[in-house]
Amino acid sequence: MHRLNGLLPRPLDPVRSIKVKLGILLVASGGSGLAVLWYARWMPLLASVLALLVATGISQLLAHGMTSPLREMTAAAPGMARGDYSRRVRASSRDEVGQLARAFNQMAADLAAADQQRRELIANVSHELRTPISALQAVLENIVDGVATPDPATLRTALAQTERLGRLVAELLDLSRIDAGVLPLNREEFLVAELLDDVVAEARVAAAAAERTVAFTIRVGPRGAVVTADRERLHQVVANLVDNAARHSPPGGTVEVVAVCHGGPLRLDVVDQGPGIPVEERQRVFERFTRGERATGGGTGLGLAIACWVVELHGGRIAVLDDTGRAGCRIRATLPVGPGAAPYGSAHGANG
Repeated sequence: MHRLNGLLPRPLDPVRSIKVKLGILLVASGGSGLAVLWYARWMPLLASVLALLVATGISQLLAHGMTSPLREMTAAAPGMARGDYSRRVRASSRDEVGQLARAFNQMAADLAAADQQRRELIANVSHELRTPISALQAVLENIVDGVATPDPATLRTALAQTERLGRLVAELLDLSRIDAGVLPLNREEFLVAELLDDVVAEARVAAAAAERTVAFTIRVGPRGAVVTADRERLHQVVANLVDNAARHSPPGGTVEVVAVCHGGPLRLDVVDQGPGIPVEERQRVFERFTRGERATGGGTGLGLAIACWVVELHGGRIAVLDDTGRAGCRIRATLPVGPGAAPYGSAHGANG
């Protein structure tokens, strides 16, 4: 029946108003009936029967195209309730019913995408949780069985896995707050240099704990630059970018943090000396649980996604830049960080 509905003609599809269609239906069916009565007026009984049949046939032909999208939506709705979002409605009509059909198709596509994202989120979270839990369980089992002793090295391994679990839970909580729209920005004035000094100090400690031989440099222009933004959230952005760069820098490499703010937007670059990110992967690295070919070092795959969200909450943008003439990756965040910067919600959801 669905295939048949798709093949039958819809002569009134070009008409933009359902009211006009109803008028055309009444005029066409009534006029055809009257025409048959007129031409067969010498046989009143036969003329009446023929007029009734012709008027009914024409009204059915015209009305079918008007109501078939509604029947298709009615047939597709139970399947959508069961999780089948593959059905689409023929939306060739230009009237209000056609607009409803197009909205129905868009809704089905959005629900299908949301369902796919939900499935991927569950699979990715399960995978990310299983890895540190399995490692932590193995360490504890070895200690309990006497295979390993609870020396500082063994306990550091257990602590590292516990910290990884903590980071993942905290990042998932941040994402849930962002999706729910309950993550307002607490703007305040602060020195850019102090923020970067704090982030890099933490990064040096983390690198030493992970036995990474990575150096960090900071350049701020001007050194006394002051911005108005959410300091805690901006700290989170820089920390995620620096951590990502440190994970993918080679031994002995350098991570460079550059901030420029000459009375305009804050331009923040984090540069590493790693393998870089292929052009086709540069947009996807800001999606959740996407780590691409640089997936080393035990990251959760959420750091860059959260950085992107926070930058957009400030009304800014973030991207992987071409850094010709040198190896590595350069990620730049540009934020309007003055008192008149875009409020929360102006760019919210642009990536999600």
